[in-house]
Amino acid sequence: MSSTENWSGFGLGIYAWTMQTYLKLMEAGFACQLTNQLPEEGIVLFHANASRGEDICSGPRRLLICLKAEAVLCAQAQLHVVQNPCEASKWLGCYFIPHWPQPGLQPRLSERQDRFETVAFLGHRNSLATELMQPEWENQLQQRGFKWLPVINTNVWNSYQSIDTRWANYQNIDAIVAIREFNLRRPGYGRKPATKLYNAWLAGVPAILGRELAYRAEGTAGENYLEANSMAELMSCLDKLQQDVVFRKRLTKKGQIRSIQYTSEVVTQKWKRFLTEIAMPAYQIWCDRSHWQQQVQTWQGQLLNYCDRTARRLNL
Repeated sequence: MSSTENWSGFGLGIYAWTMQTYLKLMEAGFACQLTNQLPEEGIVLFHANASRGEDICSGPRRLLICLKAEAVLCAQAQLHVVQNPCEASKWLGCYFIPHWPQPGLQPRLSERQDRFETVAFLGHRNSLATELMQPEWENQLQQRGFKWLPVINTNVWNSYQSIDTRWANYQNIDAIVAIREFNLRRPGYGRKPATKLYNAWLAGVPAILGRELAYRAEGTAGENYLEANSMAELMSCLDKLQQDVVFRKRLTKKGQIRSIQYTSEVVTQKWKRFLTEIAMPAYQIWCDRSHWQQQVQTWQGQLLNYCDRTARRLNL
């Protein structure tokens, strides 16, 4: 399998992180191994969902790195890779690496030129605001001469057979709308990645996105993407893009300039630096510790896990 293959399994977090990371590193000549058994020693990376119903624990010479995604801090892991820059914390052992861009991504066709007709959403149903699944929304688009193209998946976390692989196809798309929720008092979704923004940049398509921390951390609203926190703001953004071709081209161009920081090649280099400069030294430190010191660190991990779960229940 190639890391660039438009495989439906890459629509699942557990494969999007583990399989893609393994394949990208292997293709770059970085020594690593994909396994379904915990080795007695070494650095082990695993997705948070892999711990569901499984006993994944560290060992005297086994360092665990959890690919956290949207889960709580793993009690057993010594390090975490997070997908939102707002979660990065050396004190907590959390390191940000951008999510991989969509495998097999097909950019918008250049022959569409200044056409601005097709507005799309490519994602899971849980990531689309209720208002954007109502007939009224599509009617408003039609009145403005737009076509609505929702490519929506409804799969559960461990099933990929029914995933629609058209997420990779931006060829006939003129704008992306991806808003989970309207009328947020402050930027939210601190555990979500900015993937839809990266992909839109790489595809050469303007994006209208929700009021989210990851988008604000990685992009600049009004400069390389647009932000809408209400239906009125969303329609205003679409009107602006439709009527002002110069603005639309400038927004798209600035997004494409930013996109060079999120190509697979750049993300691969970030992974290599993380593994060599952070993970390997951490492994040596872990192995040099006494059994008692390792146990204390494990207890600290359990405490952080408890605190994270409590904060999530309280919606902090």
